[in-house]
Amino acid sequence: MDGIKYAVVTEKSLLLVAINQYTFNVESGSTRTEIKSWVELFFGVKVIAMNSHRLPGKRRRMGHTMHYRRMIITLQPGYSIPPFRNFIFNLMNNLNKKTE
Repeated sequence: MDGIKYAVVTEKSLLLVAINQYTFNVESGSTRTEIKSWVELFFGVKVIAMNSHRLPGKRRRMGHTMHYRRMIITLQPGYSIPPFRNFIFNLMNNLNKKTE
């Protein structure tokens, strides 16, 4: 799994999990087909769509870009990534308990 760096856990990515979309930061040199095959093999799911964008560089580092890009991966209905999904739902439940 050289291409996928880590899963992104932000407010937006937590909301996207509810509609079966998962967010990952990946190496900028990896192709979309490589990322798709890695996700399908590693997690055992079917990918139907992938969106990617490069994050803006740091303001202090003029002319430098980030060495990764963000991918939002949409899975077919009926598929999910259980460890990621369970982690997010536990996190959201803990946040809801703290606010009550």
